[in-house]
Amino acid sequence: MKITLEDHSAEVYKELEAACQRALEKCGLVGEGHAKKLCPVDTGNLRNSITHMVNDGEKVAYIGTNSEYAVYVECGTGVYYPGGRQTPWTYQDENGDWHLTHGQRAKPYIKPAVADHVDQYKKIIESELKGK
Repeated sequence: MKITLEDHSAEVYKELEAACQRALEKCGLVGEGHAKKLCPVDTGNLRNSITHMVNDGEKVAYIGTNSEYAVYVECGTGVYYPGGRQTPWTYQDENGDWHLTHGQRAKPYIKPAVADHVDQYKKIIESELKGK
């Protein structure tokens, strides 16, 4: 009796990599959607800047924005940010009116878009790995 073994590990690995890519892309899109729903809207610029990116090498999906003021909305400013400025300050708005502020409360939209939907992301990953 002769036994022949065939190695298909390369094909399996290739399919596993493709499934991981699909899962990360789907998770990124879903997370981006959650972040956009949670994002406070004034002009819409911040919400429209939210996007996602999948990094193949790290096997990770990033959700974020390149907006300069995004971190201030997410984390807060002044007395509302740990270690932030504790004294009030004034600023002039686009109409020329002056305002006194102690800062802005945090309005998180990125962190809860990820942290509050972990089970959904797990299901997406499991579904892709099972080929469903």
